[in-house]
Amino acid sequence: MKKTQKKVRYLKGEKIIYFFLILLLILSPIMIVFSKATLTKTNITLKRLETKITNQKNANESLNMKIDELASLDKIQGLAKNLGLSYNNNNIKVIEEN
Repeated sequence: MKKTQKKVRYLKGEKIIYFFLILLLILSPIMIVFSKATLTKTNITLKRLETKITNQKNANESLNMKIDELASLDKIQGLAKNLGLSYNNNNIKVIEEN
């Protein structure tokens, strides 16, 4: 006796469902790797920007300290003496902001 094999017939809707399921199984790992690579690239860019910001803040602090040093009363009086000017407290006018 011969065993007869039944041919499995898929409906058109089943074929479409199987196709999309296989497509999903193939594309899922690819999309995960792509999204992780994008996240890593974004994190690297973020760290570079944070480093630039830190460096700029340090430069700004250094410049502010230099401004304070150059604007000190002793420094101004010393420059005035070198230029032959005299310091007269009565000639100083104070301007206040309201």
